[in-house]
Amino acid sequence: MTRLALGTVQFGLNYGIANQTGQIGRSDCERILALATRAGIDVLDTAISYGDSEKRLGEAGVATFRVVTKLPQLPEATFDVESWVREQLTDSLGRLNLARVYALLLHRPADLLGPKGAALLRALRQAKGDGLVAKVGVSIYAPHELSALLELHPFDLVQAPLSLVDRRLVESGWLDRLAAAGVEVHTRSVYLQGLLLLPLAEQQRRFPAWTELWRNWHSWLRGAGGSAVAHCLAWPLAHPGVTRVIVGADTPGHLQAAIDAAGSAPRAVEWPPVACDDEDLVDPSRWRHL
Repeated sequence: MTRLALGTVQFGLNYGIANQTGQIGRSDCERILALATRAGIDVLDTAISYGDSEKRLGEAGVATFRVVTKLPQLPEATFDVESWVREQLTDSLGRLNLARVYALLLHRPADLLGPKGAALLRALRQAKGDGLVAKVGVSIYAPHELSALLELHPFDLVQAPLSLVDRRLVESGWLDRLAAAGVEVHTRSVYLQGLLLLPLAEQQRRFPAWTELWRNWHSWLRGAGGSAVAHCLAWPLAHPGVTRVIVGADTPGHLQAAIDAAGSAPRAVEWPPVACDDEDLVDPSRWRHL
């Protein structure tokens, strides 16, 4: 069974710095899902905030997949948190045309640390207890968020960014700690939203402050041989604690390239010198200058 999972934000939104085709059309959605099935990909990643991604998935039929979806940020004016969670999840299941999902994550887990955090956690536990979700978890932007969150609850699943540029999950020791605790780990942003797949000139134009990093990346690629996709995938796949590596695809061809690359991903003797912990680069939510 492949360790890839299919990210579906492109099914509902025009997403990704390297996306040149916009939101995926319905026919391509169906072709991508069929290709994923043939390749043994059994996990789909979506979210309520991903436009009409859930609706598209429900129309295509995803009963054979393990679907992971995410609750949006808790509105400040919410009085009855547990009813809000139940309503959000019920509507999500309706759009997905499913009776239950594999996992329900918090898109903004910091809500658990606020005044309504206890009610939010109760609601997650109730959803799991009712059999509407098999696992509950959090989607984080940085590993330092985990200390406070895991003190509240032993979450089943953590989704976090991990790429050749953003190695914080590994270098902080959190990946090993999660694996030792039996937590399922799904990693995203393996291509840094496609930034690692762009030509050198385009990387330098968009992110000039990291010109040396981009030069190092392309110099290393020339010496290593093979595709950028293959090397990007090789990094998270080299870590046994990573349960699934989420890959997005704008076209069926993009997904096939990832499937082929993952099947023969070369484990580098020495990884490229491009690790960076500057959140202005590794956190796409900060890319406001583009």
